[in-house]
Amino acid sequence: DLGVPGPFVQDNHSRSAGGTVRGLHIQTGRRPQAKLIRVLAGEIFDVAVDVRRGSPTFLRAYAATLSAENFLQLYIPEGFAHGFAVLSEEADIEYKCSAVYDRVSEIGILWNDPEIGVSWPVSDPILSERDRGNPKLAEILDRLPVYQAR
Repeated sequence: DLGVPGPFVQDNHSRSAGGTVRGLHIQTGRRPQAKLIRVLAGEIFDVAVDVRRGSPTFLRAYAATLSAENFLQLYIPEGFAHGFAVLSEEADIEYKCSAVYDRVSEIGILWNDPEIGVSWPVSDPILSERDRGNPKLAEILDRLPVYQAR
């Protein structure tokens, strides 16, 4: 009724230290994935970016502060890249996924790609080796999903 389609078939839990930035990640191709994000402990700056080629909102970023205290959740539709920055000392994040994880279908995009222009609240983040090596959007345009009007 609220526009969040189901079902969700996989639950994930992530714990990250303060100052960590994760993403931007998207699962597309043969197993496109939507996510429903919530914080169990701590606080994050959560970001969704429309990366559907041809979309009227292509490259528009949406951000929200999610915390264990405010109980807010963010739905990330298929075709949107997702990332977050940990604002508290530590954060536990739970996210429900509409498709199981598929390594072949996953794409990473550089968290601070100037073409996307997210105003992250951290300047020198902790990054995983994987996220440090993510390409810029321009390098993977051909792998991004195409917008389908409904």
